[in-house]
This record gives sequence, C-alpha cells and structure tokens, in this order.
Amino acid sequence: MRTIIATDKAPAAIGPYAQGNRLGNLIITSGQLPIDMETGAMPQGIEAQTECSLKNVRAILEAGGSSMDKVIKTTVFLKDMGDFGAMNGVYARFFSEGAYPSRSAVEVARLPKDALVEIEAIAWVE
Repeated sequence: MRTIIATDKAPAAIGPYAQGNRLGNLIITSGQLPIDMETGAMPQGIEAQTECSLKNVRAILEAGGSSMDKVIKTTVFLKDMGDFGAMNGVYARFFSEGAYPSRSAVEVARLPKDALVEIEAIAWVE
C-alpha cells in the first residue's frame, strides 16, 4: 500500500508532487532544495546548501518512519561539478562510514530557484 509522506519540517512541494512516498518498506523522497525551514530562505554557498538539502531529506525520512542510516541510494544534482568536493565533505557527515548509500552525482544546467544542489533519496523502513 502506498502512503504519501508530508511534513512541515521540510519545504512544501512547489508543484504537483509529494515530498515523499512510502511503498511497503521503501521510502522515496522527491528532490530536496536547500530551503532553510527556520528562515524560509536559501543559504549561500554549496556547503550550506548541501547541509540544508540533506536536513530536508532527513525530515521526510523521519516523517515516514526511516532515517539517514537506512538510506540505500541518493542522487545529487549539482549546478556545477566543480562543487563536488565541497558537497562531498558535507554529505559524508550525514552517513555512517562503512555504510554509505549508493549514489549518483550529476551536473545539471539549472535547478529550481537557482539552487546549487538538490538531493533525493531512497531508504528502507524496518
């Protein structure tokens, strides 16, 4: 059975999509922009934006009964692949060493709201 995940701890959808979907023991999040839930603004710089995007992913996973430790796959969309190293440094802090999820990272021409990064995830639920 499919369940839509919605939480006020992550940005509301800006289009016809859900923050996340749970199907059985899997959660799939939509791509999360780096919108700070305390201020409603987008922070400056790739490090701050990566942290913010991952916090939003975490909020959706937690609302669906999962966690960052249960992420099995992420996709990172970068406006500039030159930001890969800086993004990677922040990204690594959100996951346990030795249990990193599979990941794809791609450079895109443009992201919504001119963000520098957008991140989506797939996780499991016990």
